Amino acid sequence: MAQVTVNIDNKAYRMACADGEEPHLEALAQYFEGKVQEMRKSFGEIGDMRLAVMAAITASDEVFELRNKMAAMEESMAKLQAEMADFDDKQATSDAKTAESVLALAERIERIAKSLAPA
Repeated sequence: MAQVTVNIDNKAYRMACADGEEPHLEALAQYFEGKVQEMRKSFGEIGDMRLAVMAAITASDEVFELRNKMAAMEESMAKLQAEMADFDDKQATSDAKTAESVLALAERIERIAKSLAPA
């Protein structure tokens, strides 16, 4: 198991992660550090724990918003897939009817051709 030291609000935290996940964990820590700094700019020095909690809530809010958007997109995608399946069914039915009409027309042309041909 790998070990990574991340810095958040000028404090070092040693964390364990799966081998190869170090860059991801570092990126997450940098993102969170950015949120802490945003809170510090907005609210000033209100205490380390409070800043961290506010940053965590802000990041969690973003996650919830993205989940809701993703759920809406998945719902929209499911509707589109259902519409496409319905369209495909209608197209197949239309193609079958067209094929039947062409076959019937070909048979009629053959009958007419036979009736016009000299015996």
